[in-house]
Amino acid sequence: MKVPRLITLALACILSVAAASAKEKISVGILDGPSSIPAAYLMHKHKTGSRQLSFTSFASPQILLPKMIKGEIDIGFFPPNVALKAYNSTGGAILCAGITETGCLFLVTQDTAIKQLSDLRGKKVHSAGHGATPEYMFKWLLAQNGIPADTDDGIQLDYSIAPKELPAQLISGKVHYALVPEPFATVAVQKSSQSVRALDIQQLYAEATGNPEATYPITVMVVRKKFAEQHPELVRQFMKDFSKAIAWTNSNPKKAGEFVELHLKTLSADIVNASIPTSNFVWKGAAEARPEIEKNMQLFLDFAPESIGGKLPDEDFYFK
Repeated sequence: MKVPRLITLALACILSVAAASAKEKISVGILDGPSSIPAAYLMHKHKTGSRQLSFTSFASPQILLPKMIKGEIDIGFFPPNVALKAYNSTGGAILCAGITETGCLFLVTQDTAIKQLSDLRGKKVHSAGHGATPEYMFKWLLAQNGIPADTDDGIQLDYSIAPKELPAQLISGKVHYALVPEPFATVAVQKSSQSVRALDIQQLYAEATGNPEATYPITVMVVRKKFAEQHPELVRQFMKDFSKAIAWTNSNPKKAGEFVELHLKTLSADIVNASIPTSNFVWKGAAEARPEIEKNMQLFLDFAPESIGGKLPDEDFYFK
């Protein structure tokens, strides 16, 4: 009778360890571009033997989102309006964990005559972020300044070129005006002495709102609701880890660049190092972030309700 009991206890221990190991593994989806930069620190820590994290890079939110809905990715990063639209359209399948980055959009050009938005009248601006923060924030700013979008006497917007390709197109002269986030703005100005950040969209937003301290979220961390319900402590630990990664990245831009080049191979270390001071990486947990997110989403609701799924989030949108 003792042998079966020992076998039973051994099996129970094995199953317990297996279950614990499974719970410790988190699948993280990151986007090519700024959201991947702080993640490189965690990727490096993971490679040297810390927590079980699996990272996958995606070219766009539209590719990442279905993976989260299917349960293949546990934690991801999205423009806030894309996250809210997904929440509204899926019955709350994903939750907002916090803000990881605020305004880091710039109008980059080689035209030194561009000093304000009105100087762009009659010109074509190639923009990153079709259907996300860059498009709607820029359109909102144009409306605040009485400048029509997509008309002959206003500004023509073009989304046909991928964000990471815009710097090269700008430098070659095929594109004259580009609205891009960091680190792509840095790519353009670092690789061509004639390229300048003519307009800071963060500054224009603060001026339009009448609040010099106003910021707008450009990236939020989201988590699958089912995963959050099953493993809330794992989610909280990852949030802590990522907040530390952001703080470390802001304080160690040179080393952060080396990690990005080593683990992601999407950007050079020099570009990452130069872009971090203007990338505005922050960590604001869901409770702290809620007022800023809702103020910004109200802007979207007023200007383009379809961009957030037609309504503001309820309190269940925010991971507790």
